[in-house]
Amino acid sequence: MVDRTARHPGLLSAEQSLLLVIDVQTRLLSAMADSDAQEVTANTVKLLAAAETLAIPVLLTEQYPQGLGASHADIAHAMPDAARCFAKTAFSCCGAEGLIAALQVSARSQVVLTGQEAHVCVLQTALELLAAGYAVFVVEDGVCSRSARHKDNALARLRQAGVVIVNYESVLFEWLQDARHPQFKTLSALLR
Repeated sequence: MVDRTARHPGLLSAEQSLLLVIDVQTRLLSAMADSDAQEVTANTVKLLAAAETLAIPVLLTEQYPQGLGASHADIAHAMPDAARCFAKTAFSCCGAEGLIAALQVSARSQVVLTGQEAHVCVLQTALELLAAGYAVFVVEDGVCSRSARHKDNALARLRQAGVVIVNYESVLFEWLQDARHPQFKTLSALLR
């Protein structure tokens, strides 16, 4: 008999998840291939909508906003009211003042990462969070790098280190767990 209450640690749970959006700033996005920038922005907006609907905490970082500007307008518009934004100069988000404390206060054990660049800020953040004991999930269609080879290398390194590589649809369905979830119709609309 299968125990339906036991969840594999490689599956996300809405009750244990936190979404961390890393440096999706207009000036940085302009250095990415247009299709990659559009995909990361669109999929991150969908994840933000789902997080807000399911009361999943959201943290956001901006790399050196004085020089690189604020988050992309679509991201800023989609941010839940309760989301917190952290400016940083460190490449790892763990170096942003107050971010680790906010993560600890959330009492969440799973951190879902989107943003840029995959081989720099996303990679360093993921590895440091993994070392700190968090289950880390990187959304492969929610991250980008200027070079596709650098993104591929980052995802391979992360996978080897024990980070779970997911896509945004998997995140949504794992957060819902069941088609009978009261928010299923609302969130399934994000897939169209």
